[in-house]
Amino acid sequence: MSQTISITAIASISPLGNDPKTIWENYQNPNHCFTSHFLDHKNTLVAKLDEDSRQVVEAIKQSDPKYKSLDKSVLYAMAASRKAIKNAGWTPNDIFGINIGSSRGATDLFEKHFQEYLETGKAQTLASPTTTLGNISSWVAHDLQSAGPEISHSITCSTALHAVLNGVAWLRAGMIDKFLVGGSEAPLTDFTIAQMRALKIYAATDELQSKPVEEYPNRALDFGKKQNTLILGEGAAVCCLEIGKKENALAFVEGIGYATEILEHNISISAEATCFQKSMKMALQNTDLSEVDAIVMHAPGTKTGDLTEYKAIQKVFGSAMPMLTTNKWKIGHTFGASGMLSIEMAIMMLQHQKFIGVPFIANPIRFQNPNRAVKKVLVNSVGFGGNAVSILLRA
Repeated sequence: MSQTISITAIASISPLGNDPKTIWENYQNPNHCFTSHFLDHKNTLVAKLDEDSRQVVEAIKQSDPKYKSLDKSVLYAMAASRKAIKNAGWTPNDIFGINIGSSRGATDLFEKHFQEYLETGKAQTLASPTTTLGNISSWVAHDLQSAGPEISHSITCSTALHAVLNGVAWLRAGMIDKFLVGGSEAPLTDFTIAQMRALKIYAATDELQSKPVEEYPNRALDFGKKQNTLILGEGAAVCCLEIGKKENALAFVEGIGYATEILEHNISISAEATCFQKSMKMALQNTDLSEVDAIVMHAPGTKTGDLTEYKAIQKVFGSAMPMLTTNKWKIGHTFGASGMLSIEMAIMMLQHQKFIGVPFIANPIRFQNPNRAVKKVLVNSVGFGGNAVSILLRA
């Protein structure tokens, strides 16, 4: 059985848009996607889908009477999955697996159903089946008319990359030839935002003027920041994995790594992110460190999260430090979908042979060579519980 894993398509729906051309163009400009959301009469920043993407989701919702009762997290996953399999050339006659996870699942719908229950003492008939975490992959399978295995899971913010690990395992075990993997998240609800604010990790805003305190309110990769700057975003991203070296491959999975560390408390991570050190070393065990051109960091914009991951990278790479980047300064933290959106960013850098940096961070060109081709990119993700995943991609 071949160990080569091809990524034959990737698709997403996020504040960056829902087609590759638009997404790449948005990555080229220095603007962020954050807008105001009012929670308890306070201004809070979030990253919402762009208008075109919202219309795409609404069209899916109206396309089938059964879809009108579904949560946004399911509809986002449907939108991305339809495009991905079309681009990969898959049909309902192909047997492929589906593993799409979410950190929070049907948050918006669950909160609405629960509020209605508090007010009336009754729950709607579809309250349970439409809020279970498993309904994301189930409805995507229904929408795509697929006949393969379907899996949903939650491993908090590393959910999407754990889906990649699972897909790779199925493919290399010879149990199936194709797997659709990714994550979907619709966390822009009052209660979810309130939870992040309760953790004191959300970005501050000027409540009187309803403006960000900073020009770039999410300070991901700013290792000297004095306060936490996490901001939530929404979206979904999936990719098509196939066993073997395919001619239509966008990129290849060269290495995978994973690790979990013992926690001191519910959201802790060690001072030098031991979990990331282990996951990166595993993903890079057959690779010369000097070959890694860039790392798309998890970097949520928190003081501890950003700095500990950076220290882990320093420990692993030493003097062979790659270029570092992230997209959370631009689209926020999309929880369970974030890892796959990072993979999309990495694939675009490989395709366009161009590094996408962070505008407010001075990041020297690898080995001071501005013409160096981007051939290998490492993608990191970690979630509450210290569940780190690292995926090495090559062109």
